[in-house]
Parts: sequence; C-alpha cells; structure tokens
Amino acid sequence: MAAIKKKRLLAGVLFAAYLIVLCYFLFFSEEMGRTYSERQYHYNLVPFKEIWRFLHYWRKLGIGVVLMNIVGNVAAFVPYGAFLPIFSKRARSFWRTTLLGFDFSLCVELVQLVSKVGSFDVDDLLLNTIGAACGYAVYYCYIHRKKRGESPLSKTELEQ
Repeated sequence: MAAIKKKRLLAGVLFAAYLIVLCYFLFFSEEMGRTYSERQYHYNLVPFKEIWRFLHYWRKLGIGVVLMNIVGNVAAFVPYGAFLPIFSKRARSFWRTTLLGFDFSLCVELVQLVSKVGSFDVDDLLLNTIGAACGYAVYYCYIHRKKRGESPLSKTELEQ
C-alpha cells in the first residue's frame, strides 16, 4: 500500500511539474513569441481554418513551423492525458480524461483570449483534446501491459 501512495505522489509531482512547464510555454516563453506586444491580437473561431492554412502553405511557412503548430499542440497535451488517470481515480476512463483535457484546453484558450497572450484558436482546442486522448491511450496501454503480467507490479497494486 505504501508503494502505491509513493507512486501516486510521484505522479502528482510530475503532473504538477508538467502543468507548470506547460503554463510557462503557453503564457510566458519568449521562444514561443509570448512577449511581443506590438502585433495585433487575433483569434480563430472557425474549426480547421488554421490547420488547413498551415497544411496548405507549409512550403512557405516551413515544415518546422507546421510541425510546431499541429504536432506541438497534440504533443503538449499527451502528458496531461497520461498523468491524470494515474493521479486521479475519477479520471480513469477515456471519455472523462478526454473531457477534462478539453476543459483544461478551453481554460487555457480563454485565458489567452482575455489576457491577449498567444491567441484563442478553436483548432488548438481540438488538437489539445486529441493530445489528451492520445495520452490516455498511452496510460491504457501501460496499465494493460502490467495486467498481462509484463511488469513486476501485483494485480492489487494496479487496481488501486
């Protein structure tokens, strides 16, 4: 039982560290262009508009920019979907974890809209939610590998 508590504590610490790093990159990082105040704020409320624009103009924008936007938005939320079910018993279903990923992403986008840091983009909301769902898939595969006996953890340890 003590080992389970230690693992949950570690998962909680890693989850908190992930959230701090994520918030830094979303709101404060100069590398992500968060301090440039002279550009006009913009937002996107049309689903797939920015995704299509990035894919359509990838040669002009560069593959790095396209990957940073599309793959980066998915990858940024994979840890959210993987750590949350470890940390919270209530988030141990695909739909709940995905919905909580959507909720967290919506909060991030709304803070960006109100604070005018970054930009509110419905496509980011979609990509972040896909990332949380992919993170849950990582968690699910990990747990089911352990249940099949591919790890030294006991069955009772996995159920708690």
